Amino acid sequence: MVKGVGSVSRQAGFLFNIVKYRALFLMLVVPAAVLIFNNYIPMFGLVVAFKNYNYIGGILGSPWEGIDNFKFLFQTEDAWVATRNTVLYNPLFIVLNTVCAILLAIALNELRSRKLAKVFQSSLLFPYFLSFVAVSYLAYAFLGGYGFINKSILEPLGLPAVSWYTKPGYWTVILPLVNLWKNVGYGMVVYLAAIVGIDQEYYEAAVIDGASKWKQIWKITIPLIVPVIIVLVILQIGRIFNADFGLFYQVPLNTGVLTPTTSVIDTFVYRSLLISGNVGMSAAASFYQSVVGFVLVLLTNFIVRRTSPENALF
Repeated sequence: MVKGVGSVSRQAGFLFNIVKYRALFLMLVVPAAVLIFNNYIPMFGLVVAFKNYNYIGGILGSPWEGIDNFKFLFQTEDAWVATRNTVLYNPLFIVLNTVCAILLAIALNELRSRKLAKVFQSSLLFPYFLSFVAVSYLAYAFLGGYGFINKSILEPLGLPAVSWYTKPGYWTVILPLVNLWKNVGYGMVVYLAAIVGIDQEYYEAAVIDGASKWKQIWKITIPLIVPVIIVLVILQIGRIFNADFGLFYQVPLNTGVLTPTTSVIDTFVYRSLLISGNVGMSAAASFYQSVVGFVLVLLTNFIVRRTSPENALF
């Protein structure tokens, strides 16, 4: 009898909370629906990775292929080159973007003129909203045969023009710089928001103790934004096997000679799908990327939890 009364009271309390916070629950309906329909329901399509997909049979009617799609994914040398580039580029992007974003956020926070800080912040954030199609045209304006670098820098110095789009080696530097230019503003805004949220009493106490500006940054600012840094880095590590398709496909203009240094898993799958139309192999690559990313997130969070439990993501 007591258990029944307790169950009824819990249900009544649950219904009371729904009525009381109905506005919040209504606000949650749309994002929850987007999450379910955009992220969870499409997961049913993962079965395509294990099928010899054809358009007549569809997802359910296509014959099972087992793990043959995964074998095909790594049969060619191009697949290994794409995997190597993906694994090498993304850690470089994470380190470079994180360090530069933190430095820019600290620099903007130290500017005395708030108007000037807003101008710099808007200027650095603007590239983030550009599509990679626009970025590819900007890159070509700099790197093309009659581009800015050749005509305005190398030629006046008496140096020979460089055919940037036929030299794969240069793109190991060009791509990280383009990625940095486009994305550093977003990370900077996140870290700047974290820095602005630090209690100013810490800095006032440090000034009274005679701490220099460098000491304040090193002993107060950076330690207090470490939790934000760890969360963002963990999330980025989860996508270490996913490359920005636009960066590696649009910016090099899909130039075949640059493939050794610009091919990543995403572009490899796209090209393979265009050539062979193998939907199953494309699904296998996507499944492979997701599983590896999930494992990396768990592993990274486990390491963080063992070393600094309060900064772990979960």
